[in-house]
Amino acid sequence: MAAIPEGWFTMGCDNGRDDERPAHRVWVDRFALGIYQVTRAEYADFLREARRAAPPFWEDPNFQEPQQPVVGPSWFDAVAFCEWLNKITGRKYRLPTEAEWERAACGGVEGQLYSWGNQPPEELPGYANRWRTGPERVGLSAPNPYGLFNMGDNVHEWCADWYDAHYYERSPQRNPQGPEQGTRRASRGGAWRHQIKVSRCAARSSIPPGFMYADYGFRLALSL
Repeated sequence: MAAIPEGWFTMGCDNGRDDERPAHRVWVDRFALGIYQVTRAEYADFLREARRAAPPFWEDPNFQEPQQPVVGPSWFDAVAFCEWLNKITGRKYRLPTEAEWERAACGGVEGQLYSWGNQPPEELPGYANRWRTGPERVGLSAPNPYGLFNMGDNVHEWCADWYDAHYYERSPQRNPQGPEQGTRRASRGGAWRHQIKVSRCAARSSIPPGFMYADYGFRLALSL
């Protein structure tokens, strides 16, 4: 886990998609975020010890590397993983909020598009040959200024919030938690099977919480 300092940052992007507007100032309390996306190896321990059914794609040959991010857990599965880990450790792991995820992805640098800066992902070394049949092993690329890897690529990451395309119009300034109800859960970051495989820090996505997709995973958050 990496400690993310408390502070203000500009959430959203006025030049992005409609659901990223308006850009607005948000305060986020100090918290910790997983340096890596939860891996297949870590999730295998959960399946074995919690006696849970494996997600779809578990036997797919494209997703057998232990240090790949796990793919296919639903939002409910991700929450169950946190609850299982909490029983073992006595801590209170959870999914990050959208605001926490975006603050962490920016690495404390105001206004940058991607976790590494403003260079388009297509110009990154080896971009055209990456993510051909699945996500990469976590941690292959350089971390962002907060020491976080793969903030914006590999798999979409489940967030705690319900999703609302218009939430930013009424979002509170301090520690926004998302709307009280909804039909889709928010997610962040790019994914291996898209044509554009790396997402901007402000880009939002969502699917119903019960869906299980081969380009969805998660990372852990912890209040400090």
